[in-house]
Amino acid sequence: MSPVLFELLLRSIWETVLMTGASGLISLVFGLPLGLALVATDRGGIAENLWVNRILGAIINGFRSVPFIILLVALIPLTRLIVGTSIGTWAAIVPLSIAATPYYARIAEVSLREVDHGLIEAARAMGGNRWTIIREVLVPEALPGIVAGFTVTLVTLVGASAMAGAIGAGGLGDLAIRYGYQRFETSVMVAVVVVLIVLVCGIQWIGDRLVARLDRRG
Repeated sequence: MSPVLFELLLRSIWETVLMTGASGLISLVFGLPLGLALVATDRGGIAENLWVNRILGAIINGFRSVPFIILLVALIPLTRLIVGTSIGTWAAIVPLSIAATPYYARIAEVSLREVDHGLIEAARAMGGNRWTIIREVLVPEALPGIVAGFTVTLVTLVGASAMAGAIGAGGLGDLAIRYGYQRFETSVMVAVVVVLIVLVCGIQWIGDRLVARLDRRG
């Protein structure tokens, strides 16, 4: 691999990490509250409201049902409005975040539903309000699952960011298509695949270690 291509590879790695990290953080900030809202407003929840629950669930399911490549194109006007352009790394963060947020919300919801209902009732009996129950019971007890779900979301975002490269988002996907595929640079394609494998394995390893440290059952 020539020095120029190696420099492009390093830049593409940074762009992929940036897209994955930024959209992952946004999905955590918005997805976890959505997951909490789904659990809290469900039947028997601490803030039961079935209408709100059904509306939220329908919106989340709607976004999750759209294939990412279609969502990527459909959100071009919104991306231009927010970022000022529809191509490039920062532009890709918008659809990546919107795709990842409902995905992570459902994963967080599953983890939160696994919290022992007896602990919630005990907190209620001691006079805990909704925010106290969320802060002191739901989130701490579900934290290993929340972290594990976030790890899965990050891994999914690595693949999605590579897919976004197909329409000019930059990153490893863009490099693989422009140089590995279109210019028949086999060394570039192999390097991209190896880097993606290392990146995914690294994220999964860190996530697994965090979950092991947080799991009180261990």
